[in-house]
Amino acid sequence: MKKQEIFISIDIEADGPIPGDFSMSSIGACVIGDPKISFYREFKPISNKFVPEAMKVSGLDRDLLILNGIDPKVAMQQFADWLDKVCGIVGRPVFVAFNATFDWMFVHWYFIHFLGKDPFGISGWDIKAYYAGIAKKEFWTDTSKKNFDKEFLSTQPHTHNALDDAWEQAEIFQRLRRKLGLIK
Repeated sequence: MKKQEIFISIDIEADGPIPGDFSMSSIGACVIGDPKISFYREFKPISNKFVPEAMKVSGLDRDLLILNGIDPKVAMQQFADWLDKVCGIVGRPVFVAFNATFDWMFVHWYFIHFLGKDPFGISGWDIKAYYAGIAKKEFWTDTSKKNFDKEFLSTQPHTHNALDDAWEQAEIFQRLRRKLGLIK
């Protein structure tokens, strides 16, 4: 029996360009279609390396994350448990993000490194690619938010808080799916 796909909008903030050498600072996730069902955690850094400009983007304080951030293994187990609760036995979580390659890379690495498995597997929806198909965009640069057709943009602000941005992405994805007639 095919499991129902549960679309999960995910955004992360990181203190550098790649996982392992650098740390995921925070993760926000919500159920697309019911975004108040959400998850948010801030992480203890896993290395001493960081890019100061990356920390400025999120507005998170690295020293506070060192003191108060959640141990990544604990946080990823909490995230996996949240996904299990949201999806139940009949659902399968589907990773959805705006420029999924960046966010997925960190989430996948953290799941594999700390838990040995990734509930999302190796696939997901990239909102930019989804938009390119719908709007028939030829170039990747045409898929940045500043080039999006206004009808698809979210009313949510882009704050660089991982949960706020997950909510924003969820709305964009819903608008794209509505355009295709996949939802009302």
